[in-house]
Amino acid sequence: MAKEKPGINIVFVGHVDQGKSTAVGRILFDGGAVSEQEMKKYKEEAEKHGKAGFEFAYVMDNLKEERERGVTINLSYQKLLTQNFEVTIIDAPGHKDFVKNMITGASQADSAFLVVGCEDGVQPQTKEHIWLLRTMGVKGLAVLINKMDVVDYSEEKYKKAVEDVTAVIKQAGYKPEDTPFIPCSALVGENMTKKSEKLSWYKGPTVLEQMDKFPSPEKPTNLPMRMPIQDVYDITGIGTVPVGKIETGIMKIGQKVVVLPGRSGTGIEGEVRSIEAHHEQLQEAEAGDNVGINIRGVGKKDMARGDVICDAAQPAQIVEEFEAQIAVINHPTVIAKGYTPVFHVHTAQIPCQFVEIKAKLDPATGAVVQENPDFIKNGDVAIVRLKPIGNLVLESSDKNPNMARFAIRDAGITVAAGVCKSLVAKKL
Repeated sequence: MAKEKPGINIVFVGHVDQGKSTAVGRILFDGGAVSEQEMKKYKEEAEKHGKAGFEFAYVMDNLKEERERGVTINLSYQKLLTQNFEVTIIDAPGHKDFVKNMITGASQADSAFLVVGCEDGVQPQTKEHIWLLRTMGVKGLAVLINKMDVVDYSEEKYKKAVEDVTAVIKQAGYKPEDTPFIPCSALVGENMTKKSEKLSWYKGPTVLEQMDKFPSPEKPTNLPMRMPIQDVYDITGIGTVPVGKIETGIMKIGQKVVVLPGRSGTGIEGEVRSIEAHHEQLQEAEAGDNVGINIRGVGKKDMARGDVICDAAQPAQIVEEFEAQIAVINHPTVIAKGYTPVFHVHTAQIPCQFVEIKAKLDPATGAVVQENPDFIKNGDVAIVRLKPIGNLVLESSDKNPNMARFAIRDAGITVAAGVCKSLVAKKL
């Protein structure tokens, strides 16, 4: 057996209609993960729906509703082998109604391509997605300046788009000098998997080459096993199958686990009976793997999306209250104590109340600039005390950074993002 290539999860994000799904479909087709026959079928179907030119998007948008509306709603996963990696590509929705899925996608990604249409430049969602990627700990970032065919492959227009995006990624804390910008046309296939003559002025990598340049994900296999549940299925012949990405640690057949908070709110214990990834049965799986598992003693009614499967010997905690450092990204007014928006933590969504705003920090240095401010607003970074309304599994960043990050949403927008610094566990 040849040594398996390391896995990497790459998410494609960006404002709606910037060509994300088309870019993903094109890469999978040109990279050999989608056959000519399948592509022909997608093409015919696109024409049937009056969406000629959408066939590449159909590769990922295989839900009927998405096809008819032409927007990406769910997260789709596809596998592609590159020179260095086994890539799982996540196509995340750009449409603002679907940001909660986008957050889940970003939280599972190691690296990201931000897709920006050359003429469209920075859009409202572009900013939001960059902040989310940053907060969710996505380290590798590359920017695709797409739709170069529309501007006749103009270097001038490309440079203008690069300038716009540079300002925004800098604000979010990415270093523009370390961030590759790649001109391309996903629709026509220029500079996606092979160098383009039409972009002869560009000397950098193609999109496919860039995938191999992303840093190899560090696998936090030394931390206790944690698997937030993305969905729970009933599968004939197997039984109840929770699916999700193992965030940290190693999961083995026969391992004793506890599902937290579970339906009981105090956790439910079981034993790992089977582990499956990409239709293969595994003896063990590790941090970074997307798997479906079956747990002896735990049924469909016992668990739901947002629960976390933990190693029973070293379980996470259900939180009474926690302290966090947050950055306010996009709040219409100000945030004061008593405010109770929805927190998106790993795959869970739960309201949490601001109990106290302890300090305002200088975003650049982290130094305290004001103790106990009455409120915080856009652009502020603060230390706050929060109380979940309900059962939430969370860990502090010093113990398990992968389980400490969250986004805060209200009325359909991401208002802030943050990371848990310390917590008080619920007495069960």
